[in-house]
Amino acid sequence: MKKVELVKGITSSALGFGCAPILGAVDAKRARRIIDCALDCGITHFDLARSYGYGEAEEFVGNVIRDRRNELVIASKFGIKANWKSQLLKPLKPLVRYLRSGEKKVDLVPKKPAKTEPSKGADMFHDRIPFRGPDMRRSLEKSLRALGSDYLDYLFVHNPLEPIVHVDELAETAQKLKEEGKIRAWGIAYKRSLQEMHQPYLDRFDVLQFDNSVGIDGYEKLVEERSQKSNVFFSPLKGAAKTLKPNEVLEKLSTDFPNTVILCSMFNEKHLRENASIFS
Repeated sequence: MKKVELVKGITSSALGFGCAPILGAVDAKRARRIIDCALDCGITHFDLARSYGYGEAEEFVGNVIRDRRNELVIASKFGIKANWKSQLLKPLKPLVRYLRSGEKKVDLVPKKPAKTEPSKGADMFHDRIPFRGPDMRRSLEKSLRALGSDYLDYLFVHNPLEPIVHVDELAETAQKLKEEGKIRAWGIAYKRSLQEMHQPYLDRFDVLQFDNSVGIDGYEKLVEERSQKSNVFFSPLKGAAKTLKPNEVLEKLSTDFPNTVILCSMFNEKHLRENASIFS
């Protein structure tokens, strides 16, 4: 597996594993099997968040990878958390997965009509927390307990929908957390549609994580600006050029951005192995 060094001293597999569906759309048995497959394929970068799996994904992944923690790069995020209502979903998850296994696709949470502007809140099962230093520290401590780890390799600010007012405070807290050995680096995970809003302080972060795919608006400009910089991409196939096959999209992204981790949520073993072979 090709390796990249996003931050000096932190080496990741070029293909990262997106853990968002774990204990949401994907049950524990399947998730464990696929994580084992990912490890077998040489994937070492695992991307999490406090909100994933309605608050349960971190603990699950922590238990699976506990014996190999020092071999892996674990990233998590703060800013969105599962609330008490998410507990109501637990008994419903097996039923929803069963229905999804047939021809009908049923969502865990009913979809709302599309909005032209992003919501300032989260959905009914998640809450946003303030982007402040003390909240950042509290969220990190919860992540570490859930993961059963003393540190995170990366802590990301999770999808801020408004300008970050207290970025100086967050940067100061991040530096203290580094000095304490609780994080090795920090970053921001955001939608590219909001990049202009966040642009004034993006250089304060060690690494940027955002959505990107071949063929989207502004792709060539992004290649010019960030080809040689460290990035983490999510949703690499969303909006991709229809003339390219998925493997061709991943190959081009890897070529155009050689120092980038490309995250895929891969819960089909055949697809996972095919994707991993692209980065071998």
